Order: sequence, then C-alpha cells, then structure tokens
Amino acid sequence: MTEPDIFYILGNRVRRDLLSHLTCTECYFSFLSSKVSVSSTAVAKHLKIMEREGILRSYEREGPFIGPARKYYDIAISKTYVTTITPNLFWYRGLDLGEPLNEGIDVEVPSEEAKGKGSLTEMVTNFIELNSELENVLRALQAVESRRNVLMRRIKETYLREIGDMTQLAILHYLLLTGGATVEELSDRLNLKEREVLAKARELDRFVPLRIKDGLVKIDEDRLKQTGGENDAGED
Repeated sequence: MTEPDIFYILGNRVRRDLLSHLTCTECYFSFLSSKVSVSSTAVAKHLKIMEREGILRSYEREGPFIGPARKYYDIAISKTYVTTITPNLFWYRGLDLGEPLNEGIDVEVPSEEAKGKGSLTEMVTNFIELNSELENVLRALQAVESRRNVLMRRIKETYLREIGDMTQLAILHYLLLTGGATVEELSDRLNLKEREVLAKARELDRFVPLRIKDGLVKIDEDRLKQTGGENDAGED
C-alpha cells in the first residue's frame, strides 16, 4: 500500500472530525453521520475517500437487534506525521508507531502490574505524564526547526551572494532536506535534462562536496568534515 495523502485527508474539517470520533469509540455509519453537520451522502463520500487512501478500514457486524448488519469503520494506520513549512523549509515525515521504543529516550513504560486489572488510575497518570513528555519533545523540535530555518536562510543568501547559481542552490537545498536524490528525481524537480543535472551537480561539488555514484547524488559528509576548504572531485 502506498503512503496515504495525509495532507489531502486532514485538509478537510469534516474528515478531521470523523477521525476524532473514530479514536474515541467504535463507530458505525449512522452514528458517524449523526456527529457531523453534513449530509449522510457527504459522510459516505468522506469515508470512502479515507478508506481508499488506506486511512480507514470497514467491516460489517450484526447488531444486538434483528435487522441488517451494520457497517463499522476503524482507523487502519498508526503513524505520527511531522511537517515544517517556512520560507526556507518544507519537509514532512511519517513515523510508524507500535510498541514504545525506548532506545535513547527517557520515557517510563508502565510495568506489567500497572497494565493489569484495577490499574486505570495508574494508566491515566502515565498518560498525563507522557503528555508532559510530548510537550518537551515539541519544544525541542521547535528549537531545532527554528535553528534549521535560520541556517537554511543563511545558506541561501551566502550561496547566491558568493556563487550566484540558482540551479546549483536548488540542488543543494533539496539534498539538505532529503539527504540524497537520484538524478532522475532532480531532473523532474528542476525540469532539466539528466545530463544538465549532472553538469550542475559537478559544478556544485566545487563548493560543497558531493558523492555522485550510480545515479544517486548525496552530500559527502566525510569530505565535508575533512575539508572545509578545497574539494576533490566527488564523482566515482
């Protein structure tokens, strides 16, 4: 399954409301329709879009009374999406969520006893504590992204002032945000022929060391740390 178009999904308030209800309780179609201020036809359309994108899945189940089976929906993914949009940065990433990952992160996970019967208050307490942890993470992210935004602005200003080649700068900008790209990707992004992309990448390598191999272009971090001045040719 391809990555869902999360911006398209979240760009609609009704779909956001439907997702919010689906995180709270098990929901069947008529229940969801009663919770939003649009027609049932519109609700069906929104649910179909989210199911097509892989955000939701549906299933039918017999109700407690005689009658047709009800169609239920639940959320089919477990991800956190992070995005930054400034005049200098646009990037986003989806992070898969599963069991808590504690490597390098000081977050307390409830013990097996705390997960057992009668531990509701402990679980609520743990959740509130994790809300505080999340706020700390968000503040750290805010600080990092503010710094990256300032640095990217300075990189752009310096490159244009000292080198003056907008296409080279566009390649550098993309590589900094993605970590690497194929020549084909850069060709599509810049609307240039692949041989023109390669020529511009080689020119860029005179100022910022690159590794160009097998159709992939990356910033050569080893050479970047070693030099700080003159660069060797970066193509293998």
